[in-house]
Amino acid sequence: MAAVSNILFLVHRLPYPPNKGDKVRSYHLLRHLQKNHRVFLGTFIDDPDDVQHLPVLQAMCKDLHVEHIEPRSAKIKSLSGLLTGEPLTLTYYRNAGMQRWVQQTVAEHKLQACVVFSSAMAQYAQPLLPDLPMLVDFVDVDSAKWTQYAPAHRWPLSMVYRREGRRLLAYERAVATQAHCSYFVTPNETALFVSQAPEAKGRVQSMGNGVDCDFFKPDAQLANPFDQGEQALVFTGAMDYWPNIDGVSWFVADMLPRLLARHPGLRFYIVGRSPSPQVKALAGANVVVTGTVPDVRPYLQHASAVVAPLRVARGIQNKILEAMAMQQPVVTVSSCADAIGATAAQGLLRADTAEEFVAALLELLQSPTDRVALGECARHYVEQECSWQAHLKKIDHDLASTLAPSVASASSTATATA
Repeated sequence: MAAVSNILFLVHRLPYPPNKGDKVRSYHLLRHLQKNHRVFLGTFIDDPDDVQHLPVLQAMCKDLHVEHIEPRSAKIKSLSGLLTGEPLTLTYYRNAGMQRWVQQTVAEHKLQACVVFSSAMAQYAQPLLPDLPMLVDFVDVDSAKWTQYAPAHRWPLSMVYRREGRRLLAYERAVATQAHCSYFVTPNETALFVSQAPEAKGRVQSMGNGVDCDFFKPDAQLANPFDQGEQALVFTGAMDYWPNIDGVSWFVADMLPRLLARHPGLRFYIVGRSPSPQVKALAGANVVVTGTVPDVRPYLQHASAVVAPLRVARGIQNKILEAMAMQQPVVTVSSCADAIGATAAQGLLRADTAEEFVAALLELLQSPTDRVALGECARHYVEQECSWQAHLKKIDHDLASTLAPSVASASSTATATA
């Protein structure tokens, strides 16, 4: 872009450290934006441990504003949406301090565009339209997630989740109509949204996730966290996230017993922050719940197999890309594999039933040589197909077309002078 512009970047969760799916994507989007723009970042902290990382973001941004959310009280506050008819997602993230900062930033600085990460943050950008163009990274069709969660829960949660699916979809449709351009993480997710919001056709596109192959790569210096000779099956992810909770619960109940019958020494490692009470209850002789670990890479590198049994997940799963970059084949459900695009020969094995998971894992466990070869193919695939730079460059063209006249004029003047 010929002229540096001022970008308002609104993110629903602190985009650092990149230790869970949405934070990985928002962090890399921030890194991409700040290479060519002055970024004014407004975001929320929902984990007190993240406060220590604020200096990293302050160094990356022209300005940083953070509001704190206590998840339990925010959930209670969000119930006001039942009275106002709004999606609870919006009232969960509604914050007077954030609104004041946005208004002050707009008043004091000449901004050229606003990039919104997650639909909930669009509520702060909508009042700025049409003077400040809005680009929205929805990532996933969040409304579809809530609808998908409903059957797995009892009333009244099932009713609340179905309502949230309906109300949030209506809001997503309105935001997509107002936005200059919107993005979803996969072509399938984009097609799903267009099928439910036909008026958005031509206004939304896919912008995939990537993986940092320089960081996630095999390294002889990464010490083995497992016992000598132990066969470790590994799942990684934020363990307070319902799709992850459901996935590991399904694995422990329906797959692990069958695997143990053939390999009694197996251990299933659930690696990730904030394990819920349901996840902690899974711990036992053959199940280890680690909680937060300083580095997930040793667990991936030294695993005997990596699994992602995600029945209700959507979009591209960073956990799968990271395992593949660490030269591990991954067994996952077809929906997750299709989103990434790799085949079994490229290290991504599909399994949609407990029986299929068991069969695929037994084959990997019994054929170490084949597993190593598949792992090499997996890393090669993500190196070639899953670069962050290649995916995120899509937003550059769209930002350029939104530049306010002052920046566009400066760019034209510079070109004419040259």
